[in-house]
Amino acid sequence: MKPVGLRYLKNVTTLQLDQSKCIGCGVCEKVCPHGVFTLKDNQAQVVDGDACIECGGCALNCPAEALQVQAGVGCASAIIKGWLSGSEPNCDCSNDSNCC
Repeated sequence: MKPVGLRYLKNVTTLQLDQSKCIGCGVCEKVCPHGVFTLKDNQAQVVDGDACIECGGCALNCPAEALQVQAGVGCASAIIKGWLSGSEPNCDCSNDSNCC
């Protein structure tokens, strides 16, 4: 299930997939809330890296440790906090209230 229209910045995600470690279990595809992954020929593929919000769900659930992501960094963290609190995301770290 991929939400339509949700986007982060282009080509800045910390998500990394080591296909040599991938066992093709499909857990990443199941846990990703933004449809970043698909399985092709029993291997995970990143099909929409720019949709990644760096939540860390894929890396935390990958039994083969084939995924790495720096969860909670950058403006993705501020966006998640904004969604959860109903406030506007704030990536300005001069104000501690919603700092990334």
